[in-house]
Amino acid sequence: MMTGQDKFSLKSQISKSEDSKDWSWPFWFAVPFYPYGRRRTVKNEVIKDTIWTFDQLHGILYTITPIRMTVVKLKAGGLLVYAPVAPTRECVRMVNEIVAKHGDVKYIILPTSSGLEHKVFVGPFARCFPTAQVFVAPHQWSFPFNLPLGWLGFPQKRTQELPTNVEMAPFKDDFDYTVLDINLGRGSFVEVAMFHKNSRTLLVTDCALSISEDPPEIVQLDPYALLFHARDNATEVIEDNAANRRKGWQRIALFGIYFRPSALQVAGTWESLRDALKAPDKSRKAYFGFFPFRWKDNWQESFNALRGYGRPFVAPILQTLILPQAPKQVLDWADKIATWNFARIISCHFDSPIQTTPHEFRNSFAFLEQNSSTSQAFGCADEPLVEEDFKFIKELEANLVQRGVATPPKEKV
Repeated sequence: MMTGQDKFSLKSQISKSEDSKDWSWPFWFAVPFYPYGRRRTVKNEVIKDTIWTFDQLHGILYTITPIRMTVVKLKAGGLLVYAPVAPTRECVRMVNEIVAKHGDVKYIILPTSSGLEHKVFVGPFARCFPTAQVFVAPHQWSFPFNLPLGWLGFPQKRTQELPTNVEMAPFKDDFDYTVLDINLGRGSFVEVAMFHKNSRTLLVTDCALSISEDPPEIVQLDPYALLFHARDNATEVIEDNAANRRKGWQRIALFGIYFRPSALQVAGTWESLRDALKAPDKSRKAYFGFFPFRWKDNWQESFNALRGYGRPFVAPILQTLILPQAPKQVLDWADKIATWNFARIISCHFDSPIQTTPHEFRNSFAFLEQNSSTSQAFGCADEPLVEEDFKFIKELEANLVQRGVATPPKEKV
């Protein structure tokens, strides 16, 4: 829930331009996810003259979620950018409006090593702001070979790894930060959490999420994806209204979080083809009428548990496949973050800002503790997620372990 002060200060800006060149992202083929080469941007002023977020879309098969960049004004003037998004003309123009008032972009932070959807934008974004220093999370890698930072598209002369010692960072007066770096054998999972002291705001990439009941503003600019997933079968015609947009968003959230939640069934090939022939829209945009998804009546219960009254939670894929590889390391990292007196979290995905406390943040990692009452129920101690919704991810984990791609989780702490 947002406080009155936050509601007052959260002001959004949507470009009025209808020029598709303003939204063009010509390098979409590097990470070919929706919305491909046409990316809109929504700018929100979270705290007046201090913090701004820039939302774009990211997803597959109309399962789309916000991907978010955060811009913070520094005390000495100038700006720090956390997790850049696609530098379209629209996006860069919005950033330059802030630059004109508060000074140049001084620092650009890539806070993850494994998130291609974040990494791919850093080089192009940095080239739009040629005086900015670029700091990247440790253990950047590429497949099939580890390449130098310059070869990964980062500007060679002004890119460096984020210092291990916070005191060595040129923005130490404004930020504290801590790095989670888990060795996965065939790569690393790295996340840099940054605490903006002046505004009491925690910036994270993937480790803390919250799901809004209603679709975010960026998703509603083109509601087709919402209406696509609001259907119960391919033959249904959906009216564009608030209820259907909400229904579509909540199902998208379940898709995006669990991949295949327990309330979802996939129709057989012949049933799907038969329905596609009867579909009112057989256009390419509608995947030629193909819609194999069937939702059980209890799907809303899974979403309500996922939303958890707006409390932060850890994404199930991280809870299952990544963080159990180093439970003590993760808990030590979460304990460090919990010592910071933050009042809100800005994550790179889903809802933002998340009004929360350090205790609630730390509590979301209880699934890694042996003595936790939710050690088998996932979720956080107060609002456990539905264990049945983890079935697909747990089966994926077992398959990866069997094939030697992943290792079994370590013992809980």
